[in-house]
Order: sequence, then C-alpha cells, then structure tokens
Amino acid sequence: MKILVTGVKGQLGHDVVEECQKRGIEAIGVDVEEMDITDASKVEEVIKASNVDAVVHCAAWTAVDKAEDEVALCTKVNVDGTYNIAKVCKELDIKMMYFSTDYVFDGQGDQDWKEYDERHPLNVYGQTKCEGEIAVQKLLEKYFIVRIAWVFGINGNNFIKTMLRLGKERGAVSVVNDQIGSPTYTYDLAKLVVDMIQTDKYGIYHATNEGLCSWYEFACEIFKQAGLDVEVTPVNSSAFPAKAKRPSNSRMSKAELDKNGFNRLPSWQDALQRYLKLIQ
Repeated sequence: MKILVTGVKGQLGHDVVEECQKRGIEAIGVDVEEMDITDASKVEEVIKASNVDAVVHCAAWTAVDKAEDEVALCTKVNVDGTYNIAKVCKELDIKMMYFSTDYVFDGQGDQDWKEYDERHPLNVYGQTKCEGEIAVQKLLEKYFIVRIAWVFGINGNNFIKTMLRLGKERGAVSVVNDQIGSPTYTYDLAKLVVDMIQTDKYGIYHATNEGLCSWYEFACEIFKQAGLDVEVTPVNSSAFPAKAKRPSNSRMSKAELDKNGFNRLPSWQDALQRYLKLIQ
C-alpha cells in the first residue's frame, strides 16, 4: 500500500509517516511547500503523480482564536482544501481519511458525543471542520472521518510543552477546570490510523486516549509525572476570556471503534508518561 500524508510537519502527520515507515508501508509526506491544499490544480497534480492508494489528510488550520478574525483564510484551508483533496480521491477512486474535532459539537451537557450526533459548532474553527466533514461525506463513499481532541505529539507546540515551560518559569499556573475531555497522543493515534486506512471499514470515528480529565487535572498530572513542584490553581473558563468559545463537554463515544474491531488507545496517563520520557 502507498499513502500520501498531508501536513507532514505537524504533530500527527509526522507520526503517521513514521508509523508507516516502521511497518514497511510507503508513505509520501507533503506540506504546504510541496502541495498547497488550497490550490486545486496543485492538489490534483501531486496526488495523481504520487500514484497512491489513499490520502491521510492531516493538514489543517488549527489556530482556534485566530480563526475568529481570519474566517476566509480558515475556511479556505479547512473547507476548500479538504474539498480539493476529496474531489481528486473521488476521481481516482481512492480512500481518504480526514481528521476532525470535538469542536463540531456544541460542547454542552455531560454525555458522550456519539459519532453520528447532530453537529452544532461553537466557533469558526469548529464550523470549518464541520463543513470539511460534510464535503467529504457528500463527495466520497470510501472515507474515514476521525474526530480527535486535545492533541499532543513530538512535533510542534501543545498544552504539555506550554505547562512545562510556564511551570519552570513561574512555579505556579492557573488552569481551567470546567472543560472535560480526553488528551490524544499522536504516536498512539498514528498506529490506529495506519491500522484503519488498510481496511474498508469506512465511516465516522472518535479517537482519543482513554479516560477523562479537565485541563486542570491534566496539568496536575503533567507536573506530578515530570517531578516538578508547581502550584496549580483551578479556575473557570471566564478567567481566560478567549475570542473563540470552547466546549465544556468533549466526552466522545468510541462505539464505532468497538463495533468495527479497532483497538482503543491506551490511557492518557500512560500516554503522558511515555511522552514525557521522550521530551524531558
């Protein structure tokens, strides 16, 4: 099998290419320099020349607050870019995997979001990812939509790296305790992704590491495992006013993973432990 991976410089794209290489699967990693996803003709040219069996589409606009000011640009990347890829996948009759987010839901309540629940995004970023999902569903039959949340990996910045930096600099941090979700380690996710793309078990999936926490609980565990003495103060989201509204409930059902025989990811605490060993 041969796979094209977009967004190879990002946390997930990097790990998916590495996982493919470990398994002897040919993976071509591209980023904006090799294939600007907003350029439809370039997308067509690169995918066709690559002669691949599948596209794993990790590239995205992920600056959530900035999206509120840059609506047109965020839409161009997350909606138009995704459409451009899906269109070529349809023409070539090849598989496509698209990564989405818990932000497609309104984040209310305390129940798990089911894979086929109605989408009601809270912010511009969520809206564009939702429209990307719809574009994939309208154009393709051979698609996987994988919703992820609270992502961390070796490449790029993430919450863990930020907490470690602030903890060392200040010795104390304030972290919101009214948003609940599950962290997602891209190393673990990449294994699932490569398993999944080799099947024809198409549809919508939720994939995060197992277990729930608030950002406050996540921060406490980071410092505990890192052996840092940092004072962590729990606060409400109102203490950190942001341009984009965040979901308070990011609990996501894994029913489709279970139904289709895919392994769930390890616990987020286990993932954190392995991750810290690599970055500390």
